[in-house]
Amino acid sequence: MWSLEVSNHCKCHNDPYSHVISHEEILCYCGVYLLDPVAHIYTRTHNCFVLSTNKRCVPSLLAPPFPPRPPCARVMSRLAVVCGGSRGIGGAVARLLAERGCRVAVVCRGEEAARAAVASLRGVDHVALGCDVSKEHEVQRSFETIQKTCGDVSYLVNAAGVNRDALLLRTKADDMMSVLHTNLLGSMLTCRAALRSLLRSPGAAIVNIGSVVGLLENAGQCVYSASKAGLQGFTLSLAKEVGSRGVRVNQQAPGFIRTDMTSGLKEAAAAARSVPLGRFGEPEEAARAALIMRESPYVTGQVLVVDGALQLAM
Repeated sequence: MWSLEVSNHCKCHNDPYSHVISHEEILCYCGVYLLDPVAHIYTRTHNCFVLSTNKRCVPSLLAPPFPPRPPCARVMSRLAVVCGGSRGIGGAVARLLAERGCRVAVVCRGEEAARAAVASLRGVDHVALGCDVSKEHEVQRSFETIQKTCGDVSYLVNAAGVNRDALLLRTKADDMMSVLHTNLLGSMLTCRAALRSLLRSPGAAIVNIGSVVGLLENAGQCVYSASKAGLQGFTLSLAKEVGSRGVRVNQQAPGFIRTDMTSGLKEAAAAARSVPLGRFGEPEEAARAALIMRESPYVTGQVLVVDGALQLAM
C-alpha cells in the first residue's frame, strides 16, 4: 500500500507496479522505489508525471515486503535495441536482456538473421529488423518503425562491427571506409536516431561495444583500431552532452572474445596464451559486463575493459 502526496489533484494507485500520477506532462523521477521482480533490485526507473519539477512524491511503504507481481503484469515494459544483436557479444546481450524482462529489438544487417535471433529469445513481443547501420536512411527508417510499433527506447546497445585486418599498405580504401562506416559512423547514426526517444525514458542508457585495441596500438589493425578509438571519443563526448538530461553513455572495450570475428585467427592458441587468464572470453561474459554499465545509475562516460588483463601483457 502506498501513500503519495503531490498536490490536491493527484491520481494515485495502490498497485506499485502500475504506479502512475497524472498531472501536467512533465516527466521526472518521483522518488518512489519499486521492486523489479526480474532483476531483484529496487529501482526508480518508472514513469511519473508531476505538476512541476520542484514537486516531489512522498512515499510511505506501510506493509513490506512488496506483494508478488501477478504473472499477467510481468510484461516487458522496457525496450532495448541491440544493433548487431544476432550473434557474438550483441547476441549474448540480447539474450540476457530478454532473460531480465526487457522487450528486445534485434537490429542487424540481415532480416532473416534478426528473426532467427529473436526466435531464440525468452519471452514474447520481441522485434526483428534488417538494417545496415552504416546507411543513414536505413537507420532512420528502422528507428521510426521501432518507435511506432514499440514506443520509446530505454536502452541502446551498439555491437555491430566488422574487421579487415591487414597492414596499412595492403588495405584498400573501400575496406577502410567499410570499417569506419560500420564501427564508428554506424554507432553515431543509431545514437542520433534513438536519442529523442531515450531522452523521454527515465534511466535511459547507451552501451557502445568498442575494443581493447582502441585503447592500445596493434600492428595490422590500424583502421580497426582507429575506428574503436574514435568510438571512445564519441562515447565520452556524448556522455557529457546528454548527462544533464539523464541519459548515460558508456563503452565496453573487450579483448579476445570467442566470436565469429576471432574464429579466423591463425594462431588462436598463441593468442589465448598471451592473455593472463589463459583463454578467450565468452560472449556471455562480455554481455554481463555490458549490463553492469546499463544497470549502474551513477556510471556514465566510462570505458570498461573486459580483456582478461590482456592490456597488461601488451
